[in-house]
Amino acid sequence: MTAPWLAGATVAVTGASGFCGAAVARAAAAAGATVVGLGRRPGPVGTHRPWDAAAGAPDLGGVDAVVHLAAAVGDPGGGRGADAAFRAVNVDGGARLLEAAGARPVVWVSSASVYDPRLDRSRVTEDHPLAGQLNAYARTKAAGDVLAQRAGAVVLRPHAVYGPGDRHLLPRLRRAVRLGRVLLPGPDVRISLTAVENLADACLLGTRWPPGAYNVADATAYDRDEVVADVLAAAGRAVRVRHVPLAVAEGAARVLGRLPLRAPLLTPYAVDQVGHTVVLDTGRAAAQGYVPRRTVADYLTGLRAAR
Repeated sequence: MTAPWLAGATVAVTGASGFCGAAVARAAAAAGATVVGLGRRPGPVGTHRPWDAAAGAPDLGGVDAVVHLAAAVGDPGGGRGADAAFRAVNVDGGARLLEAAGARPVVWVSSASVYDPRLDRSRVTEDHPLAGQLNAYARTKAAGDVLAQRAGAVVLRPHAVYGPGDRHLLPRLRRAVRLGRVLLPGPDVRISLTAVENLADACLLGTRWPPGAYNVADATAYDRDEVVADVLAAAGRAVRVRHVPLAVAEGAARVLGRLPLRAPLLTPYAVDQVGHTVVLDTGRAAAQGYVPRRTVADYLTGLRAAR
């Protein structure tokens, strides 16, 4: 999928050294754009302009469009000060970016974690309420999402982004393996996932979409247990999936959340992300020409080849 109108344009990609940002930077360069990476470290292509999202305004001189992926990410549990640290980047830094962007097109990468987890998510549209978030990351992504929409940005909401270079999902799955087993909360569920290549396509296409929020995911949802087992096997860790009652997992997560742990493996947010059905309706993005081209099967092929 290409965005031919970007040929010859200059596109700023914030967070270009990160997992998603690097994929977007490469895709923009492949579309013929001149890429300017904004962040603490250089991205894989283009030029680098240093920017600390928690401290100052970015230099957008000569830029035609902006794709904003820089973010504080992770699941810090309930540690004191987490919200303030995440807000400094995900909300305040984003506000400075929007001000610097002015009238330029801005594609703002949010997250499906902004959706209220207390409500049914078997078919989540962009009108699903933004409330009840379970950690500092999700709360501040929701606040930034609202801010970006008010400023007229195109806001993308992917869920569980995966792919080559992933620094979060696969490492977390590997840490969860014990004696050839991985314990998952509750019965098997259906989950939307977003290949990083599909997200990159949406980021480029989104530079010409009408302002507003858009879900971005693979063409179909997946069975959680099958995906977890297949991904770990492809990465060289064959496992058996076993289930823990959802109420037990949620109770354990609450107990661990009261302990002074920097990054506990089990948190209410983590249990929610893998213990409940979350299927995104991507009809709004499809109406603008979004056609996801990558699947988990493609990712598995790459994992096996890399071993």
